[in-house]
Amino acid sequence: MGRQKAVVLLSGGLDSCVSATLAKSEGFDIFALTIDYGQRHKRELRSASAVAKSLGAKKHLVMKIDMAKIGGSALTDKKLRVPKSGVKPGIPITYVPARNLVFLSIAVSYAEAVGAARVYIGANSVDYSGYPDCRPEFIRAFSRAARLGTKAGVEVRGVRIIAPLQNLSKGDIVRLGAKSGAPMHLTWSCYEGGERACGKCDSCRLRLKGFEQAGAIDKIKYKI
Repeated sequence: MGRQKAVVLLSGGLDSCVSATLAKSEGFDIFALTIDYGQRHKRELRSASAVAKSLGAKKHLVMKIDMAKIGGSALTDKKLRVPKSGVKPGIPITYVPARNLVFLSIAVSYAEAVGAARVYIGANSVDYSGYPDCRPEFIRAFSRAARLGTKAGVEVRGVRIIAPLQNLSKGDIVRLGAKSGAPMHLTWSCYEGGERACGKCDSCRLRLKGFEQAGAIDKIKYKI
């Protein structure tokens, strides 16, 4: 009997990298799934490819879904400015409408097709930007919908949605990544493109906070 398979949503960011590393450490063959959704830049796609290769993914599928045509987010509409004044309460303009709902639907479809038992997502609801589709109640609700709406869910146990970082702080995530050997130096979190992270957007601030909390050195380069 072969090893079990897991589909891992791999954005190229810190959280998805640690999530993928945990899937590998739990003995799953990794089928990485990256969504090219029309984001502001392609830098994180390069990171996703590097992480998938580093972790020895059995396959790395990159799917293009142009959510920029829908709009409504500073991450897909370059006419909108990415906020750089600090993380604030509420849902920011960098929220991409229903992004995780769309991504998880594709991931479950892929999991059914390849016979994967689990889908891993790096969603986090502690140190995050306030996105509603990162909350535990959303993950639970989607898991139930996936069981009801798939052949795997009807005939067998269905595809399990695993969010291993859900209740961890960014510092905890960095510590866990270091302990598990996650290739965090290959990741990209900045909302802007380029060869150096801006250091000012919400994602950069949260990442830097995590490394500071963990007492670790972030090896990627920053403008600031």
